[in-house]
Amino acid sequence: MSILKRPLLTEKLTALNEVGKYAFEVDRKANKIEIKKAIQSRYGVTVEKISTMRTQGKVKSRNTKSGVVSGRTASSKKAIVTLKAGEVIDFYSGI
Repeated sequence: MSILKRPLLTEKLTALNEVGKYAFEVDRKANKIEIKKAIQSRYGVTVEKISTMRTQGKVKSRNTKSGVVSGRTASSKKAIVTLKAGEVIDFYSGI
């Protein structure tokens, strides 16, 4: 089971990078301790604080030949990680 799925690189969350905060999409069953260990081992940084939030999937509808089909996108969990002052994570170094 991979705890860290992917980093979130939206405009709003990229602005938080300047303050030392980074956002990740994580496994829905992962807790803060597991997330902290995964980030520290993968990126070699010191994590000070973690905030997590669970987001519910959006309802989507589609018109088809057989009528309207309704469903829901997958739910997810996000983690916003605050690093120790002066430390950074470079997502673009491997490109």
